[in-house]
Amino acid sequence: MSLTQKQLKLKLKFKLQRTDEDITPRTGLAFYSEGLKRAGVESLIKKHMPPSGSNRGYDAWEYVHPIVLMLIGGGRHIEDIKMIGEDKALRRLCEIERMPSSSTIGDWIRRMGSGSGLYGIKKVIDELNKEYIRESGVKEFTLWSDPTIIEAEKESAEKTYEGVRGYRPVLVAIQELGLIIGYEFRNGNTHGVFGKVIDEAFKVVPEGKKIRWAVLDSEYYSAEVINDLSRRGVEYFIVADQDRAVMEAIKGIKEWKEYTDEWGIKRGFEIGEAVHCMGKSEGAFRIVVKRWKREQLELFEGGAYRYHVIATNSGLSMEEVIRKYEDRGQMENIIKEVKIGFSMEQMPSSDFNGNAFWFSLGVLAYNIFVTMKDVLPEGMRRSTIGTVRWRIIEVAGRVIRKARQIYVKVCLRVERFKEYLKIGEEIEGLQLVVDTSGVDTS
Repeated sequence: MSLTQKQLKLKLKFKLQRTDEDITPRTGLAFYSEGLKRAGVESLIKKHMPPSGSNRGYDAWEYVHPIVLMLIGGGRHIEDIKMIGEDKALRRLCEIERMPSSSTIGDWIRRMGSGSGLYGIKKVIDELNKEYIRESGVKEFTLWSDPTIIEAEKESAEKTYEGVRGYRPVLVAIQELGLIIGYEFRNGNTHGVFGKVIDEAFKVVPEGKKIRWAVLDSEYYSAEVINDLSRRGVEYFIVADQDRAVMEAIKGIKEWKEYTDEWGIKRGFEIGEAVHCMGKSEGAFRIVVKRWKREQLELFEGGAYRYHVIATNSGLSMEEVIRKYEDRGQMENIIKEVKIGFSMEQMPSSDFNGNAFWFSLGVLAYNIFVTMKDVLPEGMRRSTIGTVRWRIIEVAGRVIRKARQIYVKVCLRVERFKEYLKIGEEIEGLQLVVDTSGVDTS
């Protein structure tokens, strides 16, 4: 129901006043600032990113620190960095003494994208990932990968297969940690040839840990990828193209059975399997096939059935192969979190390389959020960034300095205040995962 003109003219029942007190509406961002420092991100930035061009210039940490906090806090555009700059209380908590302007940040992003910044930020992310994986209690991992589309009417953007202009980055993640361990920012008209990004993802996994399974979509269905995964001893599950050879193999399947899921529910399709081999593959592999009847109106398209084909070298049962592949649907949640939760659905520049660098910062912010989920209350460790902002980050706090000690007064119920205290205790207990010599992490 919309307000009437008469209602709009009524005076408010409260008066607005401004104050110079040190109050921040985003107290929870201080936890993530502290986490960045304790994870050694500052020292990694200084180690791998290009230095400032002059003594007066901002160093890379002075750019990355507020940008990552802005993305975690919900900023969507470079201009939103002003909210961090104007938040004196938050800057005091996070020890942000000076900040570049939004226009200066835009120039720096383009400069980093065109120079060695892209390589440097990738090294930072890789080293953080390697240490987090090493410290995790998980020994074997499932690799997922998918490309996604970012619509953009930019000069550098090309038309995608969906007919819109934009970019088509590819992301590689591991299921067990929800961590992005590989990525490549691509133009909208780029397809296939994912061997490089997969290879780089494997390099992130430290000794003593292993990628045991790889669950991939049809763009990875190539002899190159299949041969590579087989040599690595990885069990793969890849959607196969329904080309002539695959369709002939399907015709040869004599036994089909109704699929029943792990809860004993029939899902309305049948499954069967056959052995197949590609022209350049180094050996034969199984194809596990789902088939279901076409709707009456679809019959003119040819054949009584629709098919979904999974190529695999696994010894799992057909039912287990189907379930393993269906788990990959969670990759869409990771992509959605990066694009929507961390504002990567829009790119800030007309410069391709600048956008590639911005996307890298989005991946860094996402991974920092993931690696810090263990400090959250147990019931929130599977929450999205949107929920964490609402519950943890967007809490008003008054910042007070007494006798060289900073205090933050927050207005929370006792139960929620205990959660806040617990988060602080968990962060204090975090071990530094990289060498931070010369960096003040107090």
